[in-house]
Amino acid sequence: MRKLVAPVLCTAVAVLSFAIAGCSVKVQAGEPDEPKPTPAVTTPAPTAKPKPKLKPKLNLRGLKKVGNEIELPAPVPFKTGSAVLDTDAGADEILELVRQYMVANPDTTLLRIEGHTDSDGDDASNQTLSEQRAWSVSKWLTEHGVDCKRQIAVGFGESRPLVPNDTPENKAKNRRVSFFEAANKGTPVKDSAGKLVPVDNGGKVAGDPCAAK
Repeated sequence: MRKLVAPVLCTAVAVLSFAIAGCSVKVQAGEPDEPKPTPAVTTPAPTAKPKPKLKPKLNLRGLKKVGNEIELPAPVPFKTGSAVLDTDAGADEILELVRQYMVANPDTTLLRIEGHTDSDGDDASNQTLSEQRAWSVSKWLTEHGVDCKRQIAVGFGESRPLVPNDTPENKAKNRRVSFFEAANKGTPVKDSAGKLVPVDNGGKVAGDPCAAK
């Protein structure tokens, strides 16, 4: 009887040990949960600031008077095909020289502002554009303190080119606004031959400068 109990007891112990070992194996066999990946944080790209439009460097050493013409160091710039002054290209700085001249020369009682174009386009459109450009300049001078009664704005269209309209460079020279002393101390000026020059010089008057106020 004792011999039978011993093998049975050993067998029970072995089964129990195997069961415990099995449970231990199951516990060890389980894989730990993997950590969830941290979502990547995207940094928005910095917005590029637009570069400011630089004005061209102008040689504004001053103007000079040749005969009755007041010559500027640079042409008065306009937006392409229009009578709108191009301030980005230095229109304010150039016209400021004319304003200073009028302040410094009170004897110039009438300044003639002449508009001219090249030969591109039809005659009528060019005539209108030349008048409008002369008017725009007169309006700027009036708004900046030059008495409107001391100005006359006229247009010549394409009728008086400085040079032949045969190259882009020459056409650029013909597209211009010119300034002339039209009267001194109330008297119309004379040309080199001693003849009085009409205050409009044969151009078409663009309108009353005082109406530009």
